[in-house]
Amino acid sequence: MILGVDLYHGDVLQSDVNHHITDEDSFSMLQRGGCQFVIHKATQGSGVTDKLYAPRRKAAESVGLLWGAYHFNTGDNVPSQVQHFLDAAQPNANTFMALDFEDNRGGNMSLSSAIQFLEILDRELTKIAGEQRYAKIYSGNRIKETITNADAPTRVFLAKHDLWLCQYGPKAKLIDHNARALPWSNYFLWQFTGDGIGPEPHNMPGVVTKGIDINRFDGSIDELKSEWSK
Repeated sequence: MILGVDLYHGDVLQSDVNHHITDEDSFSMLQRGGCQFVIHKATQGSGVTDKLYAPRRKAAESVGLLWGAYHFNTGDNVPSQVQHFLDAAQPNANTFMALDFEDNRGGNMSLSSAIQFLEILDRELTKIAGEQRYAKIYSGNRIKETITNADAPTRVFLAKHDLWLCQYGPKAKLIDHNARALPWSNYFLWQFTGDGIGPEPHNMPGVVTKGIDINRFDGSIDELKSEWSK
């Protein structure tokens, strides 16, 4: 089992409060504590950029951590959201790219809009890599609620995009709200704890914030690397 964290600007690193150490030092602490990957918020909607994405990316990659970016959905124009995500995340062929499809009180993205987002993003990632690439999708209760009436082609399309499952608790449940199996036979990553809810650990060295989001990959580091950005 491989562990990693997802972060945003509200998560405080040791280097944010102790100016005698650098961001590289903070990520080295994370790595020594068992963290192998970092997925950071890059954007939200069509106009919000996380100001700490770029400097933290440089620091994390410099110590050898796998790096990923996620986009928090809104009801904004979908092509504009995709372009904003690409502009801020600056992905290369090895960058994990995910749509964060969760409840947003400020304006939800519908399932059909999420499909459109993934279609556009897939095309752009494929251009960057020079071969077929698919984005990841992060979700928990929202995908389980919205997929209940999805037709077969929609389910097949979604299954091509690795699931980063949000499910706080001891067991991952891959069923929708009608108790029907989700399109994925397994998750790619499982966010099993966050906000201090779910199995331990709730914290990792290098991050001051308590109750951070921690994720697991059920395989080897070589397997994770080979599937990270495909």
